[in-house]
Amino acid sequence: MPSAEPSTVEDTQLGLTDEEINLLRYHQAQAGSSSSRAASHASSQGRLLLDSSSLAALSRHLDRLMHQIQQRIEYLSEQSSVVTMQQYDHAGNLVDNADAEIARFQGIMAQIDELELDFDRIAHIRDIVRDYRQRVENLERELENSSSSRREHHHSHRHSHSHRNEASSSGRRHRH
Repeated sequence: MPSAEPSTVEDTQLGLTDEEINLLRYHQAQAGSSSSRAASHASSQGRLLLDSSSLAALSRHLDRLMHQIQQRIEYLSEQSSVVTMQQYDHAGNLVDNADAEIARFQGIMAQIDELELDFDRIAHIRDIVRDYRQRVENLERELENSSSSRREHHHSHRHSHSHRNEASSSGRRHRH
């Protein structure tokens, strides 16, 4: 008899770094809070819930998060261009403020680097989630096709067997 427990996989078995595992757990809990208690519970246990709706919710959440990070990177890149142009245009006036502007620029670049690293980590997590989602959906389709083809085979086999018994006694040659 199949277990009532949903299928899960340990998040430490997904090929993620410790930082990526922490990000996965955090964002799985975020996505799970809006999708299901089972996903939230799995996340708190350090497991990834392997059902298509939870994986789809997590995938959508990660896509939105990556979009937000991408927008933030674009904004910070624009800001770094503004800083660069201001430094160039006002070179004579910036001598006194050069250290502050350089520090601001370096801070912006550090934020961009950090966001790009987060983006890459989340992209990696999203790709693994998509792969598991695809696997689960394929298995669900296979199970559905398997059970429906068994029902059709059983129905057609029973139907053809009854015709053989009515038509001739040669039906005994075909054993089940």
